[in-house]
Amino acid sequence: MAELLEIIMVVSFGASWPFNVIKSFKARTTKGKSLSFLLLIFFGYIAGIASKFVNEAYMAQFSQKWYVLFFYCLNMLMVGADIILYFRNLKLDKEAAK
Repeated sequence: MAELLEIIMVVSFGASWPFNVIKSFKARTTKGKSLSFLLLIFFGYIAGIASKFVNEAYMAQFSQKWYVLFFYCLNMLMVGADIILYFRNLKLDKEAAK
């Protein structure tokens, strides 16, 4: 049951991040964004991925449960894309202020 709940959580987050990245891309501003929040989420995904690698029970069944790690990595990439867009938008904000 715990694994099912974890999968639901990771997939739910995964479904949400692309919308956030698209919104950041279209907005072209950092207004309403928090870099510290994005970095904290990114760090959380790193910790989640690391927890899978140090979990002997998970690694013993990796060939059957690889998809959990895949979604953690996919979500982390989405957050990483949003962080990159944050810096692009920050540059655009500075140019607009001139």
